[in-house]
Amino acid sequence: MTAPEITIATPADRERVVGSLVAAFPADPVLRYLFPDDATYPRYAAAFFGHLFDKRVHRGSIWTIGGGASVAIWEPPADGSGVVGDPLAAHYPADVLARVHAYDEAVHEALPTDPYWYLGVLGTHPDSTGRRWGHAVMRAGLRRAAEDGLPAVLETSNPGNVEMYRRAGWEVVRALPRPVPTWIMRRPAG
Repeated sequence: MTAPEITIATPADRERVVGSLVAAFPADPVLRYLFPDDATYPRYAAAFFGHLFDKRVHRGSIWTIGGGASVAIWEPPADGSGVVGDPLAAHYPADVLARVHAYDEAVHEALPTDPYWYLGVLGTHPDSTGRRWGHAVMRAGLRRAAEDGLPAVLETSNPGNVEMYRRAGWEVVRALPRPVPTWIMRRPAG
């Protein structure tokens, strides 16, 4: 049996991609820190993943497989352009927005200053786990980073993911104790 084709997401894939990611992360330490209430998790997580999708879809840096069942949202090297305003402010109460900003700030202060490709999200809908599709979409982004001659960077707050990423060639370069224990990992260029 051959795996489905890996594709670069388009705006038409948004609903499926966001749905897969919301379903993939209900127990993730960061998502539960950001959105601890079970009743609001689906709505808040959808706004969060939708924001990440919208920021990157036009950069051609979201790889999917199985119609969005597995997703890798990559951020190309920074180009100096920033987001004006806070698009998430309309979706969250002040306490949730403060947690989102605190986590984002802590992680971004720990990231390298040299250029790199950033794996912001890697997730698979629970109905499609065990097929290694997550590894496939991750490798698509790694190939793109290699074409640019750049390393790749990610962060994970799930201790079980650290070993999985190590087996895929990533190494821990920094650990953050707060606001959620988080590991910054890097994979060398090429």
